[in-house]
Amino acid sequence: MYKLPAQLTISQVEECKTELLQLIDDNDVISFDDSDVASIDTVGVQLLLTTVTYIASQNKELKWISSSSVIQESVKQLGINETILNQYLIA
Repeated sequence: MYKLPAQLTISQVEECKTELLQLIDDNDVISFDDSDVASIDTVGVQLLLTTVTYIASQNKELKWISSSSVIQESVKQLGINETILNQYLIA
């Protein structure tokens, strides 16, 4: 289980990316917990989108029950309508 940080912003993205890549490489099923996310910026949303896309391209399974309304609102405000990401963000 990977617990996304409370602040998923440009200053945390590089560290998160490194941790996520290691998790994806080491597991066939990846689980996300976004319950602590209180702030996310555009770079954080981009990280989530590329991570979800990468997991799918590796034919791995993602288990992510989104409970962070902050992520959902940010995706909506940015006008991102990517099915591969939005399937996990159903409000």
